[in-house]
Amino acid sequence: MSDQIQFIVEKLNQEPFRKNYNLITFDSLESMQLLQLLNDVLGEIDPKHAVDIREELPEQTAKRMLSLLGILKYKPPGSISDLSAFRQGLVTGSKPVIHPVLHWLLQRTNELKKRAYLARFLVKLEVPAEFLQDDTVADINKQYEELMEVFKNLHKECEQLKTSGLSTAEIRRDISAMEEEKDQLIKRVERLKKRVETVQNHQQMLEIARQLRLEKEREESLAQQKQEQKNQLFHAEQRLQRAQLQLKEMHHAVVDSKPESLMKKLEEEINFNSYLVTEKIPRELESKKNSAYFLQKVVAEPAMSQSDLNVLEVKINEVNAQMNQLIEKRMMKYEPIDSKFSMYRQQASIISRKKEAKAEELQAAKEEMSNTERQMLQKTSQAHELEGSEVLKGDEFKHYVNKLRSKNTFYKKKRLEIAEITAEYGILQRTEELLKQRHEAIQQQLQAIEDKKGISGYSYTQEELERVSAVKSEMDEMKGRTLDNMSEMVKKLNTMVAEKKASLAPVIKELRQLRQKCQELTQECDEKKIQYDSCAAGLESNRSTLEQEVKGLLEECAQEESNYRYINCMKRNLEIQLQRAKEEMKAYVSPDPQERRKAIREQYTRMILEQENLGKKLREKQKVVRESHGPNMKQIKIWQNFQQLMECKRECFLKQQNQTAVGQVIQEGGKDRLVL
Repeated sequence: MSDQIQFIVEKLNQEPFRKNYNLITFDSLESMQLLQLLNDVLGEIDPKHAVDIREELPEQTAKRMLSLLGILKYKPPGSISDLSAFRQGLVTGSKPVIHPVLHWLLQRTNELKKRAYLARFLVKLEVPAEFLQDDTVADINKQYEELMEVFKNLHKECEQLKTSGLSTAEIRRDISAMEEEKDQLIKRVERLKKRVETVQNHQQMLEIARQLRLEKEREESLAQQKQEQKNQLFHAEQRLQRAQLQLKEMHHAVVDSKPESLMKKLEEEINFNSYLVTEKIPRELESKKNSAYFLQKVVAEPAMSQSDLNVLEVKINEVNAQMNQLIEKRMMKYEPIDSKFSMYRQQASIISRKKEAKAEELQAAKEEMSNTERQMLQKTSQAHELEGSEVLKGDEFKHYVNKLRSKNTFYKKKRLEIAEITAEYGILQRTEELLKQRHEAIQQQLQAIEDKKGISGYSYTQEELERVSAVKSEMDEMKGRTLDNMSEMVKKLNTMVAEKKASLAPVIKELRQLRQKCQELTQECDEKKIQYDSCAAGLESNRSTLEQEVKGLLEECAQEESNYRYINCMKRNLEIQLQRAKEEMKAYVSPDPQERRKAIREQYTRMILEQENLGKKLREKQKVVRESHGPNMKQIKIWQNFQQLMECKRECFLKQQNQTAVGQVIQEGGKDRLVL
């Protein structure tokens, strides 16, 4: 305990706390001061907790600290087994509770800072299931989960970059290379400026280039806005198509329907919705609340090890066994075998389970139908964008297939004709080449004659005029043909619409009769189904009891089989270890030196001797280097001084030679004369 307190005091006296405590002053701190100190440490780990505890209630302080300790995965020591006692000690500032928490926090401050930082972004916000049924909430929750995954990946990349260990030398080389590139670019810009200055109106040209760049940027922004507006238009068209489809379905439902059938449908929908509201959804909500309550309890508890989990699993199995025994006793006491109510209760439970299953199937079918409708709308919109026509259904599709078959035969005939035409085209192409060669020869002769006569270019201009007039006449004919084709197409479309209306009238009448027959058959089917359900309920009750017995026996068999396999695996492992030990013992005891060398013990002893010899040699070498270090350094210094002395002599000699080359100094009678 004293070592723990000493460690806490040392850490609190260092950065960033600087409390200047000693063992006596720290031990004499009151409960509020201890709580504030713990809050300061938590505030250093997570800045959100850097508050004054005097400004909030003790329950709020304890709740806030417990939530952060749960995120940091703190587990109370073994002496504090009850969570309520730990909470009470945290509220009152008890030293046996606060000191271990401080010791644990100060031991791994950097790791806990990282964990608190990640918990701010990775602790998932639980949204109730009833809110997720809203599309907007579901989309936002999906985006939230995607952003959480993106944050995980980015954090991993950041940690990898931190641990990759880029050397400063590489960074400096990159910086120097970039500076050289920058200098080169500056020189190129200056050279280009000098070149441009010689050009006339270069300022105007630069201004025009700048305007061109601005216009291109504006064009890109306008294209982006156009794309966004196209997307908005596409979504609006999809919504319109969905609304039109719903309106059409409502019209079809209203047409040829009686008030009794509409009332029956409404009653069925009301019964189904009332069942969902009164029975199914409250039960699911209650189960979700219970699961959320238990999960909150699990989160509030400290982190558990594998041994704790094993103990809990053993307790759960014992409680389940006791529950099964109590249920069997109760059944034997209050529900004898010859009781008449047991069968009816089983039938009622089976019917309730079937009812729940059918309600879930109906809800899933509705969701699937809405998804298929959404996909159908998307496919129809894509078909409209690609071809601009509606999707064919039923007889129209068969008619379309027959039409395609007739077109296929027609296509094969035309393909044969194309093959003949291509063969003829090859012949004509060859003749065209020959005629072109002759034409070029004649053109050269004509050009030579025009040059002689002094009217060169006359034939070319005449041909150009004829070609332009021919193109103009072809364009006029094409305009006339397109107008005629458009008028004929409009007439054909009108006639096709009238024919389709006339052909669909008898089909609609037949459809009405078939709908009436369908209603009668569905009523008869419902009656038969009720009879079938009543008959199947008795069989289902017997089958369920047999299934429960079979299930229990299968579980026992699986448990025994897993135990058998586990024991076999342990046996194999022990046999392998025993075999290895025998081989090692045999090799170690063997008189043969070759076999003894194969033993692991001999190998390790040999390696230890080699490492000891190597360490001995290195220590001797180190000793020699230490002894010769001082004399060697003196020798280096002497040689450096000698080198400087020789350099100085060489410079003096060179200076003397330069002076003698300029003139000669003569000394006479204590005077110096310079003779040039």
